[in-house]
Amino acid sequence: MRKLTKLGAVAALTVALSSGAALSQEMDGITIGFLPGVVDPFYQVMELGVNAAAAELGITVITQIPPTWGVEVQTPILDAMVARGDIDYLVIAPTDKDQMVGPLQNALEAGIKIITVDTFLGDGDYADGPVTFPLSYIGSDNVEGGRISARGLAKAIGGEGKVYINSTNPNVSSVEGRAIGFNEVMDNEYPDIEVIGLDFNLDDMNTAVQQTAATLERVPDLAGVFGTNVFSAQGAGTAVVNAGLGGAVQVVAYDATKFAIEQLREGVVSLVLAQKPFDMGYLAVSFAAADAAGVTSLPVRVETGFAIIDIDNVDDPEVARFIYQVPE
Repeated sequence: MRKLTKLGAVAALTVALSSGAALSQEMDGITIGFLPGVVDPFYQVMELGVNAAAAELGITVITQIPPTWGVEVQTPILDAMVARGDIDYLVIAPTDKDQMVGPLQNALEAGIKIITVDTFLGDGDYADGPVTFPLSYIGSDNVEGGRISARGLAKAIGGEGKVYINSTNPNVSSVEGRAIGFNEVMDNEYPDIEVIGLDFNLDDMNTAVQQTAATLERVPDLAGVFGTNVFSAQGAGTAVVNAGLGGAVQVVAYDATKFAIEQLREGVVSLVLAQKPFDMGYLAVSFAAADAAGVTSLPVRVETGFAIIDIDNVDDPEVARFIYQVPE
């Protein structure tokens, strides 16, 4: 599978944007639909990237953000966007790697080209895998993100003890990969750490609070929690604080929300893994523009990387710029 690193992404952007005004003129009439997974700070920052690239290229963007996560919510919105008849490209975070294949195949057959961001379809191998019709997947290497999170949590708890995973939804490529990478490292590198379970909160922070609180009660010697996304990390951190265990039970947070950073400063969270949602949105629109301009060598996978934030570097401007900043 072809992959694109940060250096390659710069080259692709050069291709997409090098024509300057001429490319902007060619983009007149191009409309992109943006359909993320749910309302949260991660996707709000991604929307900023989408809008920035669209403004620079003179592209119209139609944005629809589902109020809650799920195929049953995202599919009708997708169908309505297809029915408009004026969308040329769709930038989407599929809410299920299998169940969203059919609806997106229908969109393709209606003449809309697909770019997936954050989450992918099938196994994410758009070159040789079971699903190959999207132009590209642009997002994190979430298995590697899970590995980084596991090592960070293991360090925070001294390499031993019981840890727990609070996740969001089954069959979603992003959080599934994070759990896989986390368990892989704990199984192979830390024999004195036991992963005692995984819960799905269905992208509801209150559920994450309840699930983590129940785990803390059931496992009084719990040493750490891995929250696999915005809602999971916020819920886990809140439950730990509510139990009076801030600093005693360490939390690793995936996604650099302001809340996660506040808890990092308070000693509740030991490590925050910042994704780069702005880059994902910006690159997705740029790729659509490049494809519309006739570029035929766009990579089918772009890994946008991470910023690893801890108490030692949180005030470093080169790191702090990756904290999710959303409009008030």
